[in-house]
Amino acid sequence: MSIFSIKKLGVAAAAAAVISFVASTASAAPEHNWKVQSFWSPGSVNMKVFQRFAKNVGDMSNGRIKITPLPIGAVVGHTETLDAVAAGILQGHHSGGAYFAGKEPAFQICNELNGAFDNTYQHQLWFEHGGGLALCRELYAKFGAFYVGPVWFGGESMPSKNRLDTVASFKGVKMRSPEGMGASIWRRIGAGVVTLPGSEVFTALERGVIDATDWGTLGMNQDLGYHKIAPFPLYPGFHSAPASEIAINLGIWNKLPADLKAIMVFAVKEFSRDMKQTIEMVDLEAANQAEKQGITLVNWSKEERGKFRAIAMLEWEAWAKKSPMARKIVDSQVAFLRKLKLIN
Repeated sequence: MSIFSIKKLGVAAAAAAVISFVASTASAAPEHNWKVQSFWSPGSVNMKVFQRFAKNVGDMSNGRIKITPLPIGAVVGHTETLDAVAAGILQGHHSGGAYFAGKEPAFQICNELNGAFDNTYQHQLWFEHGGGLALCRELYAKFGAFYVGPVWFGGESMPSKNRLDTVASFKGVKMRSPEGMGASIWRRIGAGVVTLPGSEVFTALERGVIDATDWGTLGMNQDLGYHKIAPFPLYPGFHSAPASEIAINLGIWNKLPADLKAIMVFAVKEFSRDMKQTIEMVDLEAANQAEKQGITLVNWSKEERGKFRAIAMLEWEAWAKKSPMARKIVDSQVAFLRKLKLIN
């Protein structure tokens, strides 16, 4: 073989290697590149779990789906993400239905019926065995999104400046609550509900403008320093344990191949487990530190929880009358609560 032939063979081999490299690089590029905005602040524990979810999706799909996890407000406001998903500005969001109740009242109760379930496990049973997932998917589809699945982050606590361990003890108490079903229930109980943005809650407690606040989980509240001015948190929480969700643009979802849809559904279930367990461990550490910090954890009796649920049921019915979809979701959850013997 001549030197020319050898050189020619070398050039051909090099060209083949380049073509192979380009082809393999192209195949490794994501088939689906999504911006998904959350409602968590940068650096928060919740945001870190969301980032783990995004990485898991990439790993499980072998790089075919790449999710860029964005914090609250990165592209649009937290109440605008559903519209942004439907319009394709975002490919998905990690948010909560209550933010969109102004569009359709059923959004408020898809992810939570205040005071209904004793724990998130029971709520998950409704989603997976009581028809909840199908109903939420029906609801979100009307607004251009596919509801992949719920993601819980734990039972919410309630920091208070005074011990509130009965329904009756809330009468006349000035408390901050976001508008919606929860605020209406507290009004029925006799609390003086004050609507404040989150940025003003700490100062309002400190100055005595409010006595208590409906807020996050025990650990989240401790991180914000609420225990220093409101040392009587309700724990374990019972009044609110909302699910958030992962929702994807409906057109994008419908075009996904079956294997990627299955990966997304499984990844969201794992995301929910990771989020709930991570926050539970943070709450557990906060509870363990409570006594030495001078905090009194207020755990309501089964009887008082029952009284709260009975009052909450009045609000469930009021909410069900707001739209046909709200009626369907309330009736479904009430039927499942009866199956669990939580209500008669």
